[in-house]
Amino acid sequence: MSSPSRSAGKLSVKEACLLALMAALIFSTKVALASLPNINLNSVLIILTVVFFGGKALYAVYVYVLLEGLVFGFSVWWFGYLYVWDVLVAAALLLRKNDSALIWAVVAGIFGLVFGPLMYLEYFAINGGWEMFFAMWTAGIPYDLTHCAGNFVFTLALYKPLYRVMEALLQQQKTGM
Repeated sequence: MSSPSRSAGKLSVKEACLLALMAALIFSTKVALASLPNINLNSVLIILTVVFFGGKALYAVYVYVLLEGLVFGFSVWWFGYLYVWDVLVAAALLLRKNDSALIWAVVAGIFGLVFGPLMYLEYFAINGGWEMFFAMWTAGIPYDLTHCAGNFVFTLALYKPLYRVMEALLQQQKTGM
């Protein structure tokens, strides 16, 4: 792995630019696939950002979350985005040394299944307790299954090619070519 941020410390200007580009890529691919409910490239792109940038990937995630709020409005759902993506980042940090597209696909698929229930936690706290949470969760199961399948397929198919592209771009940028 060729990573610009293997060491802990301050965020360099170069890293800030690269992470901003990752945030823009995450957001733009989500918008491009918006007509497909719960089908997006967010999970595979966030996993790759963590693999290459470690915990600094949170900068890209929160810029993405900010863009979501600015474009689609700051509503109750948006507050869930402030914590739900941290779950994927934490899982990716734990498995960061993994090189198996299948394992990443399973992680992304599981994240797709738990994304809905994690988002509904805020509704539990704000509106109606366990009954509301359970009603929203069960109503959302078809979307969670779609999210799981999309995440799994996209990650399995795109993890290795995108990894190679990111590695080559970072290496090229490192050598100044």
